[in-house]
Amino acid sequence: MTVTTAMTTRPVDVHDDADVAAWHAAMVTVEAHELGEHAVTWTLPELLVALREPRKDRRWVPYVGEVDGEVVGYGDVGLPLLDNLTSAEVGVGVLPEHRRHGYGSQLLRHVEQVAAEHGRTRLDAMASWPYDGPGDGAGTPGVEFGRVHGYALGLCDVQREMALPVDEELLERLAAEAAPRHPAYELRTWTGAVPEDLVRGYVELDASLTNEAPTGDNEYEDPSTDLEAFRTREAILAKQQRTKFSCVALDGEGTVVAYTDLVLVGHDPRWVMQWGTLVHREHRGHRLGLAVKAANLLAMQRSGVDLADRCVVTWNAEVNDHMIGINEQLGFVKSARCGELQKKP
Repeated sequence: MTVTTAMTTRPVDVHDDADVAAWHAAMVTVEAHELGEHAVTWTLPELLVALREPRKDRRWVPYVGEVDGEVVGYGDVGLPLLDNLTSAEVGVGVLPEHRRHGYGSQLLRHVEQVAAEHGRTRLDAMASWPYDGPGDGAGTPGVEFGRVHGYALGLCDVQREMALPVDEELLERLAAEAAPRHPAYELRTWTGAVPEDLVRGYVELDASLTNEAPTGDNEYEDPSTDLEAFRTREAILAKQQRTKFSCVALDGEGTVVAYTDLVLVGHDPRWVMQWGTLVHREHRGHRLGLAVKAANLLAMQRSGVDLADRCVVTWNAEVNDHMIGINEQLGFVKSARCGELQKKP
């Protein structure tokens, strides 16, 4: 549709609190419009840290679209710097009351041009919609917008949530049922930075998650295992007041063969994020996925942190039956859908 009032697109000044706040407010409004109470967005304090702290592995550039000085939409470009060097992550959103004027298309053209200027030819994007919507996203605003602009939906994910605290008797029972399947393995839990004796194995296993988990029709390179970049990300997490709880399984030689992470969001009393969970393919069949998840939840709940009124939120590919089965045993319920889209050269 033709733009009826001229919109200007400009980069956000990441060192201007008010400018970042306007970008963040637009993002929160758009996500809430799509998913209501199930929208999961960064808080402003987290965002300020993420945009201002230098990283060697990624650059993130936000933009706003304005009409007569009023923010009507936003965009962003994420540029991997150590891997996936021909790809970029792009996102755009338009406030509901300003849609159907072509602003979204204009923002998308702008962020695509930025990606092209950095030599990026494969573009990755996400779209979300309510759980009771179509499983393939057909007819939903984000997926249809992407399709019109050359983005194919390569993988459908389901967002799930689980109220905290989880019944500890349930967790202990599940752990006990799994234990006879992995007597040769040791479970270790910790809070915060990965211990030095585990960090190399942890980072290498974590990096393999990108392609060990279902990817559908999408294409990705494994991320870098650069330890300096990883430690920088840990430091940024701490500055954001996010607390990470982790559990790994070690084989008889002390090698990390399974892991899981939970991240408590300090600036938002609603969420704990379930991040990656993976068992090395050579060590599957021992119920280690369930074991590390149950042990990590128990460790977090016994750590003394206030979990009242929080939920754990996670996303799984709809075809990932094994992990979905574990999550359902723990008590996760479906809450929303999202799609991973790609525009390939």
